[in-house]
Amino acid sequence: MAKTIVTTDTPVSPSPDEVLHTLSVYVNNKAGVLMRICQVFARRGYNIESLVVSQGRDSHFSRMTIGLKGAPEGLEQIIKQVSKLIDVIHCYEHTAADAVVKEMLLIKFIAADAQQRTDALQIIEHFNGKTVDLTPRSMVAMITGDSPKVDAAVGMLSQFDIIETVRTGKVVMARGEQPT
Repeated sequence: MAKTIVTTDTPVSPSPDEVLHTLSVYVNNKAGVLMRICQVFARRGYNIESLVVSQGRDSHFSRMTIGLKGAPEGLEQIIKQVSKLIDVIHCYEHTAADAVVKEMLLIKFIAADAQQRTDALQIIEHFNGKTVDLTPRSMVAMITGDSPKVDAAVGMLSQFDIIETVRTGKVVMARGEQPT
């Protein structure tokens, strides 16, 4: 029997006046840049839902993928304000139609007996996941995909006693030759 669990990464339906957006921001790799970008969102009442920052191919630059929630009317202004910041090279909004959007989940749960392990491995295989840690009583699985796929995997694995989950947040890359 599946149980409903609520964790810090349990998705909540956005209110009608708030929409989920995904921004890609290419910046100089300097101290304080993230803080200045976050201030732009906070002043406009946008909440950052996920944030992934990593160094680019050139170590002088970093790419930020920001998942945020807020009213769509103010997003264009935010993109303009972020783009004007001195260390920002460019800022783009991406949709599922123009970009590849993925995230990764690590999920640790109790699977104490052979039947539970078999059931868990079948679910992990269904989601093209991998078992990355195994002890006599627990497992850690890694699942990658778009947010609904990751949410579905958490739902299916909720039949086990979940100890913790960790999600990367969205990473995005523009399709074709468009810059990200």
